[in-house]
Amino acid sequence: MKTFEKKWTAWLDGQLSGRELAEFEASLPDKAAAEAEKTGARKLRQLLKDELGVRALKNEEFFSHQLRERVAQQRDEATRTSAGRRMESSTWWTIPRLLWTGTVSIAVFLVCTVLVMHDKSPSEESQYLTQILNARVDPVVSPNATVSIFEVKQDRVTVLWTEGLQSLPADYAAK
Repeated sequence: MKTFEKKWTAWLDGQLSGRELAEFEASLPDKAAAEAEKTGARKLRQLLKDELGVRALKNEEFFSHQLRERVAQQRDEATRTSAGRRMESSTWWTIPRLLWTGTVSIAVFLVCTVLVMHDKSPSEESQYLTQILNARVDPVVSPNATVSIFEVKQDRVTVLWTEGLQSLPADYAAK
């Protein structure tokens, strides 16, 4: 369903016909005033078409217009490109800087690691391990206790496996 404004515009443009035209004209309160307004609108339309029509350009003007448009377009592209370069160069964390920073950080880490590991002498056996190895299980206190020692020299690991030990020997004191 068209609104009144749409029907009014279609009536002014002469696009209504048949039953729709008859219904619209019947709904007008003052048909004579509406016809006068329609005639005025047509005269105004014709006047605007005559006076405000697009002026045809001569060949030289058309060529000059094309050149001005092309120059303006290239100027806009150059401005956008230089602005893009300025933005790109103004950021501090560019890809090459990130790569250099990462490489230098890894190199400093490796140097520090090598210096720390080089200065540290290989660890000796812990005093706790020596004390446990020297202690023996008292068969009176823990008759079913067994102690197994596994040593791996290349990895510097010693495993002390005790089974059935109810308490530590009396001569053992934790430090």
